[in-house]
Amino acid sequence: MTTNRSPPPDHPGGMTQAEGAALYRLMTWLSPAFPVGAFSYSSGIEWAVEAGDITDAASLSDWLASMLLDGSGFCDGVFVAQAHRAAASHDEALLREVAELAAAFVPSRERQLETSSQGRAFIEIARSAWNCDGLDQLVAQCDGVIVYPVAVGLVSAAHEIPLASTMHAFFHAVTSNWISAGARLIPLGQTDSQRVLAQLEPVVVATAGRALQATLDDLGSATFRADLAGMRHETQYTRLFRS
Repeated sequence: MTTNRSPPPDHPGGMTQAEGAALYRLMTWLSPAFPVGAFSYSSGIEWAVEAGDITDAASLSDWLASMLLDGSGFCDGVFVAQAHRAAASHDEALLREVAELAAAFVPSRERQLETSSQGRAFIEIARSAWNCDGLDQLVAQCDGVIVYPVAVGLVSAAHEIPLASTMHAFFHAVTSNWISAGARLIPLGQTDSQRVLAQLEPVVVATAGRALQATLDDLGSATFRADLAGMRHETQYTRLFRS
């Protein structure tokens, strides 16, 4: 006699099928193994290391906290939220507006390459391996470049994955990739890298909360040194990263 040891789909002590599927997809899409090429980009961190702004775990943590709270981290979180809400409500005009604004809201050529190439790869892989009803139509409505945060928000909404979960998974992925770049450049050991990730947990949670409450009118950045790093990386003599 055989027995089925798996719990029923909506077991009271576990997740519902929908919750399990949402977690599975977010863990896949925002994993370092998901082939969007994130490992090729440093968001200007490479120049900051060469310039001496980032020299150890503490200075890396401070730099990334600023990027999250006052720079591209917060802005990208707003775009995730706005794209998700527009896609979920099938507001095609708003989705197009968000996509256009997000594509224009990048301060340097290399950062534009970084976010647009990752967004394009994310959309292409989602449509090839994780397609669902309505996804193609939502992509078509953007009618142009879809940058990475918009791609994440759009695809998650098409799969009916809750916005809050999407937001936190997105920030974890972005922060982890920044730390990975810093670890290779400074360099840092694995333990120090995990310490930085742990130190940034409250910053990530706070930034995600702000981004969920924000509107497009709240967009703004004050990380001038990070923006300059992205620009100066374009003429950096030796480079491991594409940004």
